[in-house]
Amino acid sequence: QVQLVESGGGLVQAGGSLRLSCTASGGTFRISIMGWFRQAPEKAREFVSAIKWNGSSPYYQDSVKDRFTISRDNAKNAVYLQMNNLKPEDTAVYYCAAGVPRSVQLMGEYDYWGQGTQVKVFS
Repeated sequence: QVQLVESGGGLVQAGGSLRLSCTASGGTFRISIMGWFRQAPEKAREFVSAIKWNGSSPYYQDSVKDRFTISRDNAKNAVYLQMNNLKPEDTAVYYCAAGVPRSVQLMGEYDYWGQGTQVKVFS
C-alpha cells in the first residue's frame, strides 16, 4: 500500500516561485519513476516532469523545462518540483505520480497517485 502525499501548493503572484514536495510511504520497491502531472480547470491532465529513482536524468514538458526543476531525495522517499517564474497558465492542481512507467508522459503507466496540491498564479 503505497501512499503519496503532496505539499507546497498555494497562491503566488506571477513571476514568483513555489516548491512542491511529494513523499512516498508504505514501501517503494516497485517504483522506478516519480513524476508530476497537472490539471487545469476544464482541461485534460498533462505531464509536467519526471525523474528516475536511481538516476539523475530528468524529463520535462517543453513549456516548463526552462523554469521548473525536478529533484529527488532517496533517503526521504521524496521528489520535489521547484517552480520559478510562474505564469497564470501554470494554475492547476498538481499531482504526484509513481510507478514503473514504460513511457513517463502517459498517465496510465503509473500505479500510484497523490490527491493533488493546488497552485494558483495571479497577475
